[in-house]
Amino acid sequence: MERAALAARGLGRAALAAAGALAGLMAACVGPSAKAGGDGVADATYAQPSTLYGHGALGAGHEWSAMILDGTVVFPLREGLVFEDIAPHLADLDGDGDYEVIVVESSLTQGSRLAVWDGSGRIAATPFIGTRHRWLAPVGAADLDGDGRTEIAYVETPHLGKILKIVRLVGDRLVPVAEARGLTNHRYGDPFIQGGIASCDGVPTILTANEDWTRIIATSLMGGTLVSRDRAAYRGSKSFDAPLGCD
Repeated sequence: MERAALAARGLGRAALAAAGALAGLMAACVGPSAKAGGDGVADATYAQPSTLYGHGALGAGHEWSAMILDGTVVFPLREGLVFEDIAPHLADLDGDGDYEVIVVESSLTQGSRLAVWDGSGRIAATPFIGTRHRWLAPVGAADLDGDGRTEIAYVETPHLGKILKIVRLVGDRLVPVAEARGLTNHRYGDPFIQGGIASCDGVPTILTANEDWTRIIATSLMGGTLVSRDRAAYRGSKSFDAPLGCD
C-alpha cells in the first residue's frame, strides 16, 4: 500500500560512528532514522536510549534522550523530556519545499505531546496530555482535505482514550483541526504502529482500527469534520496492507 504518510521510518539500528563527526557520542547507540531530500532537515535520528522515563509503551528501547538533526545533536532531556517513538518523521508541513521533523516528546511528569522541529530547533508543539505515562501515536501527514495544506494525524492515548486528532502547522503553533473518538493504531508494548494514510477511492484516508481491534476504519477529513466508515475486518497487522479500494 502506497501511503501518503510520514516519511520513511527506519527499523534498523546503526553504530553512532555511521552518523559521522559526532565524537562526543561515539559510545552511544543510534536509533531508527528518517531521510529525505530538500534544503531543510534531510536526516533525523534518535540517539542515546534512555530508561529514565520507563514507560515502555513501545516496548524496551524506544525512549531516547537525544536526536541528531543533520549531524547536530539536541538534548531535550535538559528540559525534562525524552523522545518516545519509533523514529523521527519527515514531512513538508508549511509548503516551502523543505522538510520539518515530527516527533513525540514525553515529559517525565506530564506525558506526551506532538512536536515539530527544523534545523534551528523546535518550531511548535501540542499541549502535553497532562499525566505521566500517557502517550500518543503518530499516524501520518498529508493534505487530507485537498486545500493544499498539510495536516498531521495522530492518536492521543491509543490504549485508553483512543482519540484521533488532526492538527496543522500555522506559524509557530500546531492548530487543532478535528478529532474523533473510538479509533486506535497501537497496542501497548508493540514495537510498531499500525495503519497510516492511504488513498482510498481516490481520497486521502486515515486507516486505523476501531476501539476493540475488530474492524479497520477509514476516516476522511471533509469540511473540517472527520467522517469514518467501516472498511474491513481486522485480522492482524497485515490487514492494513491492502484494504479494498485503497492503495
